[in-house]
Order: sequence, then C-alpha cells, then structure tokens
Amino acid sequence: MAMVFVPAGEFRMGSGDADPGAEGDEKPQYDVVLDAFWIDRTEVTNAMYARCIQAGTCTAPMHSSRYDVATRADHPVTGVTWFDAKAYCDWARVRLPSEAEWERAARGTEGRLYPWGDRFELGRANVGGARNGTTVVGSYATGRSPEGVHDLVGNVWEWTADWYGPYPGHPDPESFEKNARPARVLRGTSWSGIGHFSPEVQLNILAHNARGSFRFSTDPEGRLNDVGFRCAKNT
Repeated sequence: MAMVFVPAGEFRMGSGDADPGAEGDEKPQYDVVLDAFWIDRTEVTNAMYARCIQAGTCTAPMHSSRYDVATRADHPVTGVTWFDAKAYCDWARVRLPSEAEWERAARGTEGRLYPWGDRFELGRANVGGARNGTTVVGSYATGRSPEGVHDLVGNVWEWTADWYGPYPGHPDPESFEKNARPARVLRGTSWSGIGHFSPEVQLNILAHNARGSFRFSTDPEGRLNDVGFRCAKNT
C-alpha cells in the first residue's frame, strides 16, 4: 500500500463558535502538535484485506456480496469491525490513525473545511448515494487532500484508533461521557444516501457531514456496509 508523508507540526483541531454548522462535539477548538507520520493514500481495499484473510489473521467481512467479487477488488473493504481493522493494520505492521492524525490529513495546516478547500462540491467525492455503493479507491482525484490523500471524504466511513470522547477544554466533560455510549470514532462520511429530502436539504446535509472536523461514532463491534478504514504509521 502506498502511503503519504504528513510532516510534523501544529494544527487547529475541531470547530470554532463561528464555524458554519459546527456540532457541539467538535468544540472547543484546540491546538494539536503532531509528530510526522505516514497515512495510506487510499482506503484498504477488498484485495488487500483478502491477503490478511489468506494469512489466517483477518476475519472475512460480513457483507460478502461486496467483498468476494472480482469487480470490487479495488473497492474499499466494508463490513469490518474496529477490531478487524486493527488486526489488519497490526498484520501489515502499521496501525490505525488517531483521530487527530486523520483530521490533520484531511484539513491540512490551514484548517480547510474539506480536503480540497472551503467550498463543498458534489463531484469531488462519492457521497449521497449517487453511485449506490462504493467506488474504486482513488476515483475522485480532485477530492484529494493537500498532501495527496484520496477519499478522506466519501466512499466509506473510516475507523480511527480513538474512543469517542470530549475534546480538551470541553465545558462539561462528565456529562459528555455520561451521555455518550462507548464507541470508536469514525471519520469521513460515506457513499450512503441520506433519505428523502429536497435536493437543497440533501446538499446541505452532505456538505455538513463531509467537513473535515465532523465526528461520528459507533460500536467497535459493528459491521456496516459503508464503514472501512485506512492505516497509518510513525516515521
């Protein structure tokens, strides 16, 4: 798997009070200093994941109709739990990216809203159900990040290493943790449709969920047909 180098440095994580559409769990913004790291250029594909299964380390995805199909070999693997994703990265001698690393890769050092800039454009990512499923990884070249990472928006949600929790400086972290179920953080939104809304409302929802600061979470044991992952490693 080709990886992209992300240099060490500081960036502003999360959303400020003036940021459009910011959710409460994205606040407060805070400065993060990261060591340099490498991150997969694309999401882990069915073909790549199959090698881990053949090695006797990984468990087959639940959604076999999406996995064991020749025409989908270069699509992202789905139907994998957080533990499956971790097992693959461990087998490949890498690791899952932290939530902060994922956001840094997606937003650059300037804190852009989307990997490509500050304006949402439908044609830059596989979102909203238009393709009715996953696409070959790297199909949306104009949606790549400043360092050249593909599909950080769309195709599949991506597992990160972290538990879902409040950011440093949250005004009521105890209440946050009390009301949040134990879950791992997902980032990046997916191909899936968003329901029967007017085109304008759908576009607003997609633009909101595709932001680099948007956080989602789910049970680490969950196997969903629009959740996959990519790996990272230290330098």
